[in-house]
Amino acid sequence: MSDEYIRVENLKKYFATKRGMLHAVDDVSFGIKRGETLGLVGESGCGKSTLGRCLIRLLDSTSGKVLLRNDDGNGYTDITKASPKEMKALRKRVQIVFQDPYSCLNPRLSVWELIAEPLIVNNIYSSKNEMRKRIRSLMDTVGLAERLENSYPHELDGGRRQRIGIARSLALNPEFIVLDEPVSALDVCIQAQILNLLNALQKEYKYTYVFISHNLSVVRHVSDRIAVMYLGQIVELSEYKELFDKPLHPYTQALLSAIPLAKLDVKRERIILEGDVPSPIEPPNACRFAGRCRYATDKCRSVPPALTEVLTGHYAACHYAKENVKQ
Repeated sequence: MSDEYIRVENLKKYFATKRGMLHAVDDVSFGIKRGETLGLVGESGCGKSTLGRCLIRLLDSTSGKVLLRNDDGNGYTDITKASPKEMKALRKRVQIVFQDPYSCLNPRLSVWELIAEPLIVNNIYSSKNEMRKRIRSLMDTVGLAERLENSYPHELDGGRRQRIGIARSLALNPEFIVLDEPVSALDVCIQAQILNLLNALQKEYKYTYVFISHNLSVVRHVSDRIAVMYLGQIVELSEYKELFDKPLHPYTQALLSAIPLAKLDVKRERIILEGDVPSPIEPPNACRFAGRCRYATDKCRSVPPALTEVLTGHYAACHYAKENVKQ
């Protein structure tokens, strides 16, 4: 754990419903190094966004730890147990970019006011001239023209709105940023611009990212490692290249088989998942993917698999992951 910037240990987030407790995030553990991008992928409803919000405590977790390395590099602070005063200081170090670049912006505020808001709330500048310089610097960093500072969100396209969201997240010089499907609502050409911007910012400022998406092609473009989630749990975690070359979990294999191929002469088996996703309110005390897995055995239906290191740095929650390596 010594080289990890953030460490998540046995994190759980349950929501109370009329039918019982909904297991949105259920016993998740992983670590992220400084300057690394961890891609988080899975079907809609698997708990990706909930996990991202728990990491920066927009949602209070049910149990578990989110350990953030201290500024001096010695020791960690558990975000889940931080007091309101401590959390206000930590907010400057952890930020989020939301999925919808329109609904997360106050329509009554101009671009200048939207970017200035976190600076004002945290009393960063006492001089308006210094604040104006900072805001224009942020606008230049994310590619927003100075002439747009008095514009309002409804006057801008999705790409510019998302750039505002990114500028707001960078305003306090954070170290860790959760990117919650930041390009899914944008056109393909604008997606490429935003992804390239995020990559460039990371190289320059050494940001640590968690990039949440359901699009594996996008995640592959930006991630150092990828974690695959299914029904509130991580079922596979690996370096991005190895995950694409040697997927060990049947669910990951099914996801990868759905990616369109640009080459018409290349044939690949398309894995069609059958069956229903188990209820997150009463998840089975076994492999949660067993009901949709074509390789499932009685062991899979009765014993929950642990996320174990099958290859160096490659983890999978499958009883037969080692056999998949030999195939």
